[in-house]
Amino acid sequence: MNIFVVNSGSSSIKYQLFKMPAKNPVCSGLVERIGLDHPNITHKVYINGEEKVIKLTPEELPDHEAGLKEVNKLLTEGELAVIQYPADIQVVGHRIVHGGERFTTTTVIDAKVKEELKLTFQLAPLHNPASYLGIEVAEKIFTNATQIGVFDTAFHQTLPPKAYRFAIPNSYYTDFNIRSYGFHGTSHKYVTEQAAAYLGKTDSKFISIHLGNGCSMAAVSNGQSVDTSMGFGPLSGLIMGTRSGDIDPTVVFYLVNQLGYDIDQVSNLLNKRSGMLGLTGQSDMRDITAAIEAGDENAKLAYNLYAYRIKKYIGAYTAVLNGLDAIIFTAGVGENDAKVRELVCSDLEYLGIELDVAVNKIRAKGIKEISTASSKVKVLIVPTNEELEIAQQCYVMVE
Repeated sequence: MNIFVVNSGSSSIKYQLFKMPAKNPVCSGLVERIGLDHPNITHKVYINGEEKVIKLTPEELPDHEAGLKEVNKLLTEGELAVIQYPADIQVVGHRIVHGGERFTTTTVIDAKVKEELKLTFQLAPLHNPASYLGIEVAEKIFTNATQIGVFDTAFHQTLPPKAYRFAIPNSYYTDFNIRSYGFHGTSHKYVTEQAAAYLGKTDSKFISIHLGNGCSMAAVSNGQSVDTSMGFGPLSGLIMGTRSGDIDPTVVFYLVNQLGYDIDQVSNLLNKRSGMLGLTGQSDMRDITAAIEAGDENAKLAYNLYAYRIKKYIGAYTAVLNGLDAIIFTAGVGENDAKVRELVCSDLEYLGIELDVAVNKIRAKGIKEISTASSKVKVLIVPTNEELEIAQQCYVMVE
């Protein structure tokens, strides 16, 4: 079954094609700078373990439809074509960031669902309109396909009210749906299932730590999310590339009342100018590591702040779970930054967490165990694969 996974951003389209039930993609790619100057497309085809790369620089890509039409040509034309016709795509799986309380499971998209999806725009104004646009464009090009939405918030719908409610008047929840929703659910679901299979555990207590440009953690008991660090939006919780994470709300009042900020300036500060960027002038952890090696004290402090926040959540989530089998590092920083993992796991012996510092520094593909032999809690690196998880959920729904 040909399942085409689409992740639409405001000016980009990420995609992968799977021939399910095979788990390795046939091809993948990224369309960038849609509607902007100098658009480009990177398309990769995988043949017998080899990667063939095509790079295109169209004169213009005015909209997502133009971008997806170029992708369709790459899929169907030339020596590296992977299908004959657009109609060969049987399912298009869409990553949708926010499902609100309406969309709690993977959902076949029809006219009614599309209308209800519009109601979530106010919950994720930067993400969901782009996903909706991706659905509309995919319907035009892949006319034979079933369109399916996979929601980042869905995995966290198992949170109990004590975890997702805020201590504000009840009417703000009942009338305006203001509550904690959580994000990165597709990633947290995938890596915790992989960890359970690796450890051979049918009952499990895991803390999943997704560290990319955006960062979040989830407490997962027997495959169900019971708490997570991101809330109503993706700003709360851990320190991120450009987002502040948890901050005293009084700071917002001070910025507005004392420093004369308007609400857009506050949003820009906390979402785009804070986090590691605000602390160091850099948002890429590789650049910050280089700065630490050059003796930059701000960079060193930022790393310690970053790890300290994660540690606090490990303590809190161990309490929530009443025990712990493993902590899982995943996503770009989690999988590749040994120093972050070392700082996070230091001085956690009381919780039974002991990192093998030497093993932690050795790169390896696939799931890797980096705890000591005597550690009561396993420390794992589990590479995430959100696109595969989306394809698998779509396949289960329609097979």
